[in-house]
Amino acid sequence: MRIIAVQSPPVAPPSAALARHSTVFLPGDPPRSGRVAFWLPGDDSPGADVPGAATEPLTVVTADLRAWTVSAVTLPVASALPLLTRARLMPDASRATAFWGAASLLALEFAARGLLLPGLTGTDHDTWRIAPLTATDGERVRALAAAMPPEAHAVPLDGTDGTVLPEQEGLLRAFLDAVADGLPRSPAAVLAAGSEAFAAPEPQHLPGVRAWASDLAAAHDSGVRLSLRIEAQSEPDSTHRPADSGPDGEGNERGPAFRAVLQMHSLSDPALVADAADVWAGGDRGAAAFGPRAQMDALIALRRAARAWTPLTPLLHAAVPEAVGLADEEVAELLADATPALAACGVAVHWPRDMARRLTEHAVVGPPRDGSDGMSSPLASAPPSLLSADALLSFDWRFALDGEPLTRDELDRLAEAHRPVVRLRDQWVLVNPEDIRRARDRQDGGLSPLEALTAVLTGSAEVGGRRVDVEASGWVAELRDRLADPEDADRSDPSEKEFVQPSALTATLRDYQLRGLRWLHRMTSLGLGCCLADDMGLGKTITLIALHLHRQGDASATGPTLVVCPASLMGNWQREFARFAPDVAVRRFHGGSRNLEDLAPGEVVLTTYGTMRLDAARLDEVPWGLVIADEAQHVKNPYSATARALRSIGSKARVALSGTPVENNLSELWAILDWATPGLLGRLGTFRTRYADAAESGTDPAAAQRLAALVGPFLLRRRKSDPGIAPELPPKTETDHAVSLSSEQTGLYEAVVRETLAAIAGADGMERRGLVMRLLTSLKQICNHPAQYLKEDHPEVPGRSGKVELLDELLDTILVEGSGVLVFTQYVQMARLLEGHLAARGVATQFLHGGTPVAERDTMVARFQSGAVPVFLLSLKAAGTGLNLTRAEHVIHVDRWWNPAVEAQATDRAYRIGQTRPVQVHRLITEGTIEDRIDALLARKQRLADSVLGSAESGLTELSDADLADLVELRGGTR
Repeated sequence: MRIIAVQSPPVAPPSAALARHSTVFLPGDPPRSGRVAFWLPGDDSPGADVPGAATEPLTVVTADLRAWTVSAVTLPVASALPLLTRARLMPDASRATAFWGAASLLALEFAARGLLLPGLTGTDHDTWRIAPLTATDGERVRALAAAMPPEAHAVPLDGTDGTVLPEQEGLLRAFLDAVADGLPRSPAAVLAAGSEAFAAPEPQHLPGVRAWASDLAAAHDSGVRLSLRIEAQSEPDSTHRPADSGPDGEGNERGPAFRAVLQMHSLSDPALVADAADVWAGGDRGAAAFGPRAQMDALIALRRAARAWTPLTPLLHAAVPEAVGLADEEVAELLADATPALAACGVAVHWPRDMARRLTEHAVVGPPRDGSDGMSSPLASAPPSLLSADALLSFDWRFALDGEPLTRDELDRLAEAHRPVVRLRDQWVLVNPEDIRRARDRQDGGLSPLEALTAVLTGSAEVGGRRVDVEASGWVAELRDRLADPEDADRSDPSEKEFVQPSALTATLRDYQLRGLRWLHRMTSLGLGCCLADDMGLGKTITLIALHLHRQGDASATGPTLVVCPASLMGNWQREFARFAPDVAVRRFHGGSRNLEDLAPGEVVLTTYGTMRLDAARLDEVPWGLVIADEAQHVKNPYSATARALRSIGSKARVALSGTPVENNLSELWAILDWATPGLLGRLGTFRTRYADAAESGTDPAAAQRLAALVGPFLLRRRKSDPGIAPELPPKTETDHAVSLSSEQTGLYEAVVRETLAAIAGADGMERRGLVMRLLTSLKQICNHPAQYLKEDHPEVPGRSGKVELLDELLDTILVEGSGVLVFTQYVQMARLLEGHLAARGVATQFLHGGTPVAERDTMVARFQSGAVPVFLLSLKAAGTGLNLTRAEHVIHVDRWWNPAVEAQATDRAYRIGQTRPVQVHRLITEGTIEDRIDALLARKQRLADSVLGSAESGLTELSDADLADLVELRGGTR
């Protein structure tokens, strides 16, 4: 039987197309010059646009043992690795490709464990190979080789009759070595190594190191490995006692000397371990058990270990390499630098369990010590403002040996002994003198309040380039515990239990809103800014109105309040204040006649981000009691002029409001919280290095949890779906509707993909990013309607788009029921197209977009809420926030935004407090297109939204050509 593969379509990406072909590995000398070949049993080349790809004839053997010459695409191992590692996730990958994908993962695992050994090839060229392998590793290699399908090694050996195939295990090991040989040869490897040997990609001819390479290979390929068992001697060896031996720091006699006993381990039988002396003596634990080469293999390995640590040299000249005595300085050296060096030679060091101790250190952060008993001062009735410049907190070091706390006197005595073995608390302990010296040099100090708070919330701090654990004491510990659960009032604080809403508020706050108010009061009274990130429609505005009223009753917090918001929300804020706090004076600082004269202490000023940017200096002259940034994602770019202007306005407290504090990446979250509480998260670069990069990339699964522990106390987020938040809200149903492309859409889609991918392949830098963005935008417009992509002035709409046909069907049903519907699209042109199409069908609509005046917006909202217009067309970005459209029972997303949080905000125009009817959300997705792939990406991002969100559209511009082609490939779905 011959292996049959289906010819891939012209636009199929290499990562998908090549994976469907049969795959073989072609070894080379040196191993890194080997290539991976992809072939079909015909004359046509599979075709690939991958760096280093070549098309060449290849003789292969099919299952009927006949030799065929095929046209194959061959890739360097380094270029093939990304394809092969993904192959096991591709449902249509061939058996051979899937096998070499598994081999690639095994090779990378071995390399990650450090199993890389330098050596020479048969032609004296430098190479790296996978070694040394344990017995378990060898069994895994043999098991994988046994699973190799015939087509994965179907290239006949040279000099045979054309039917003899490579032996599976040998070919697999050659592939593992080929992967290993290429990995250490990065662009900077030559600089790090100091020479091109074993670092440069080009083969280096090194016949002069043949003896060294043979010695190294023999040591690692032997059947034994060595270890050192450190033992205490009851009678110290006088030949190894230092001349100044005498009493230790506590008046006791010098402690026991040590000796290092040489042990041998069988690589074929991990359970077989014996002292070298027993092996030399023969018997059941000698050559009979370890094999006839055991002594020679052990001496070769010992010679390499002695080069790493010279005290082992006497064993090389001993008749029986039994043990070597150790002086104090040798023990200290072994505790510090020698153990890692020996480990690199494959020699492990085992210390006595009852003596070896590990010194640990941590810091305690809290109020300054009172000096009487070393304990923290009694708790004050309230901690000082954490923004106070003089509120310095103590940073005290604490040390322990294996969890047993040490006093400062004990630490001093350990350091003064200058020995690795000392008497402490009536027992001998083994410690590293260098660790003790460094610990004693630690000086207690002070931290600013924000530095201290960051340290106790994350449980660690960076000191001298090292991370150390941190504990909290005094009111700092109490504050940490209170902040740990933003909604849980501290039961020991009567002011928290008696907290009630302001009497001037003409509404009754829901329970979760009262808890939010209490949290806002707690944070702002401590001088800490915060972000209220509740879902849209849960009443953030009324909660902040209540906070303004509450602060007016506190002489230390009173003052006018500044609300900075988008222009479209100014009317909403003014109406809400008039409704819930009618006695509060509200003025708009907007337009040509704006002024700030004669501001009352409890007055509220409303302004837009644009006006604030222009008049930041005037606004900074006012002693604000509170500054509120509504839709704070408007300052998500910390380097923008708007963000810099907002930072320049001083106030006693700052609160950010945003239903989407993270739209694209975690730098946006940093920008919002760093405005609210400057300095809390450190510098942006440090924040990205320590938290954001790992969380966004997924390389550190715990990064999101660590970040949540830090930002959680300063960001309160509740969802409508949370228990007890909004039980009166009706159900919400979300449905994805798959539609097919029309034949016209299919032709346009394929043409744009083919032409633009060709242009992208020849571009780089900003030009490439621009082409990628143009491709993505074009494909989304084609999926909407051909007329949108073609920019037709008077388009013929019916019959050309699957989305428009489905929209018509949905609207027919919705309008018969007498329901209201919101139709969102991110494109104004698409909304105009739908507006004209629906008008031709006799459907009454209205369209709100970014150019709609504020007054007209209010009129349109009232018209829809009254039922005068049943279909409301909305631009996603212009109408995704600040509107209350609870008459809508249906929300239709014609196209997908790149971030699920933005779509959710738009849906919340209908699904919010005040909605009494079930809401149905419809998402229109063209199957087999980029929208299908984006939908899967959004689903993964939504699962991360509780903690962090990765990059969105901007991240797609950084995809490789192969991954980009895979993303935009058209996979059926046409009609």
